[in-house]
Amino acid sequence: MVEVELSRIIIDEKSHDQVIVLREKNGPRQIPIMIGSVEASSIQMRISGVESPRPLTHDLLVLLVKGLGAEAECVLIDDFVEGTYFAKIRLKKESGEVVLVDARPSDAVSLSVRMKLPIYVEEDVFHKTVAGDNA
Repeated sequence: MVEVELSRIIIDEKSHDQVIVLREKNGPRQIPIMIGSVEASSIQMRISGVESPRPLTHDLLVLLVKGLGAEAECVLIDDFVEGTYFAKIRLKKESGEVVLVDARPSDAVSLSVRMKLPIYVEEDVFHKTVAGDNA
């Protein structure tokens, strides 16, 4: 696994295309991931320090994880199939059992921003993507 960080959020209100760019922490490779406008706004709001008067969906996820006594450990971007990225959120239960929860990358990254979780990309994903091949 390769650790990455959220390097950019590109929001194009005219074309409605939103992209998050994950960049390798100690290297040049990057992965652009198309996401929805709601998810992009949620990530941007959190990074900008804007607080919502009521919990947004991603804030609710944080509250659920904590309320159930689990600990979110990291986000894994573990596959790229036919133009779609796949992600998992690694949780640890109070019992010590580790659970991998399937998630859209946009939701997983939004959770990572809120909980300050590391993000890892499977090495093979870099090889499957155009961005990885060009970096």
